[in-house]
Amino acid sequence: MTQAELIAKIAALAGVSRASVKNILKASADTIAAELMEGGEVVLPGLGRLTVEGRAARVGRNPQTGAALAIPAKRVAKFHPAPALKDAINTH
Repeated sequence: MTQAELIAKIAALAGVSRASVKNILKASADTIAAELMEGGEVVLPGLGRLTVEGRAARVGRNPQTGAALAIPAKRVAKFHPAPALKDAINTH
């Protein structure tokens, strides 16, 4: 599903304009990103939980040459699906 399809479907289900849905999705994404940048977590009821986890620095390999490369430590967003979402996916 593309962003445009998502916006159209939500607008039709909620009976609001596409512009309103687009603004709400943008505000939601900005709010979630800001919370995750601060190291917090975001719970999306019925969908799951977004958290930030750290990855340690490690040594990787260039697949073409086999040369070792240093991969720096970084923080990544993780999604943990809610049990309701897991059940909904597995019942169909």
